[in-house]
Amino acid sequence: MSFQKIIIGIDPGTNNMGLGIIGLQGSDICVLGMDVLKMDKVGDHALKLKKIFETVLRNIDEFKPDELAIEHPFFGKNIQSMLKLGRAQGVAIAAALHRDIPVFEYSPRKIKQSITGKGSASKEQVAGMLCRILKIEGVPDSLDITDALAVALCHHYQANRPSGEGKSYSGWKAFIASNPGRLSKK
Repeated sequence: MSFQKIIIGIDPGTNNMGLGIIGLQGSDICVLGMDVLKMDKVGDHALKLKKIFETVLRNIDEFKPDELAIEHPFFGKNIQSMLKLGRAQGVAIAAALHRDIPVFEYSPRKIKQSITGKGSASKEQVAGMLCRILKIEGVPDSLDITDALAVALCHHYQANRPSGEGKSYSGWKAFIASNPGRLSKK
């Protein structure tokens, strides 16, 4: 099947990196691939970064994506962990740019909100909703995989918003009040 657009989603990490690839054809969304790169047994941080670079390149070469979406690191209390996570993200971005693939970053909160409607949703809630949306039988073993698919799907949703829709609303009542002409009356 030929797709209008293919998006790779990445949940970066230095122990586990989730990858999710979706294909878009009209209103259909297909999961083309999903995997987790496990690096907990790789002791050297530089070798982990090399594995990330090679894995992202291999997936780009295999799936020929149009875009790469990646979760950007959240601010945590452990500076060393944040630096390592930022390096992992940077290497994945460099691999995409090496193949001239445009890169888009999303915050964890934005990703959760686009999938579940709630920015504070748990990883399990995101995984459950994602499985329903993408018609995946059973939740994958690793939540890093569903997080990566969520990044790809979030990007699809954000890229397909009509312009001027960048507002956020506190609930349905606020949305309806701000958009009276967008709702059809039945």
